[in-house]
Amino acid sequence: MESSPGHAPSPDQSSPGSPQEPAGQLLPIPDPAESARLLGSQGAAGLSPAPEGFRSGFVALIGRPNVGKSTLLNQLVGTKVAITSPIAQTTRNRLRAILTTPTAQLVLLDTPGIHKPHHLLGERLVQSARGAIGEVDVVLLLVDGSQPAGRGDGFIVDLLRHCKAPVHVALNKSDLVPPDQAEELLASYQRMLDGEGDFARPEPQPKLDWPLHACSALEGAGTEALVQALSEDLPLGPQLYPADAVSDQPEQLLMAELIREQVLQHTREEVPHSVAVSIDRVVDDGPRTAILATVLVERSSQKGILIGKGGTMLKTIGQGARLQMEKVFSGPVYLELFVKVVPGWRRSAARLAELGYRGD
Repeated sequence: MESSPGHAPSPDQSSPGSPQEPAGQLLPIPDPAESARLLGSQGAAGLSPAPEGFRSGFVALIGRPNVGKSTLLNQLVGTKVAITSPIAQTTRNRLRAILTTPTAQLVLLDTPGIHKPHHLLGERLVQSARGAIGEVDVVLLLVDGSQPAGRGDGFIVDLLRHCKAPVHVALNKSDLVPPDQAEELLASYQRMLDGEGDFARPEPQPKLDWPLHACSALEGAGTEALVQALSEDLPLGPQLYPADAVSDQPEQLLMAELIREQVLQHTREEVPHSVAVSIDRVVDDGPRTAILATVLVERSSQKGILIGKGGTMLKTIGQGARLQMEKVFSGPVYLELFVKVVPGWRRSAARLAELGYRGD
């Protein structure tokens, strides 16, 4: 394995070639269960009595890669809890976001896109998404509503056909649909649910009466009605999280994802899919949070691309990630990045387990 350091300077540092030591002692990162800073200002003890008729439960966002599940998640909770990029298979972890309204609390599970896997990592991601289906109260199938229904959507419909939970279908990207095409696009998804046209089977299947909702995850159009419809299918129940909570994911997971998001934005071809991020050390001591992280790649050529000439690419990635972290965690961040070559990590069960990709 090879390791090369890179550095993303904090605002008060100007020499990327000679990083200063962060203030305070760098400590091993705490257990994930102890580091969910986004779990609301009052913590688990801050639950308020739910009003009569209040509903609560879990909603899984299911769909093909790159249909906008993470964008919708961020739109619904009003802040960034999941990274986004135009690259398919951006989401690798089953993230939970929390949306509380006056009448309901929805715990939203953002799942990896369902696709045909080509390596063990891909298999784990699909296992994770499929596993969520049987664990929730409502399933939201998100599709790219700017395109007609396709075989990939039909495959997921067949996967959900015997799901015991209520299923809703959200036609995302309504902002991209010309008004004169909206009716025909909606009809194509209705034919998919009815098993007609290109979706007809040799042995006819019962028609599915899943409701269809047009929405725009990017602009927010239609999302209020979508939340109301999902809420009505949740069981009666108490608040599960404080009303101001937006996520229960460990903060170091979000740190790693914000770094990976910058890699996705600034690199191309095989590099984005070959990258994983490990948060090695973190300390929140005094005025700023200090973070040391390692970016894993599979080949030396990918390491060279990530570092860039004179370290410029790694500096760009680090600066972008640091700025995002400072927005999310509301304070200054010192971030130091290293790049390590780990051949075949996506096919190594042991390495995937270390990185948290267990497929459960």
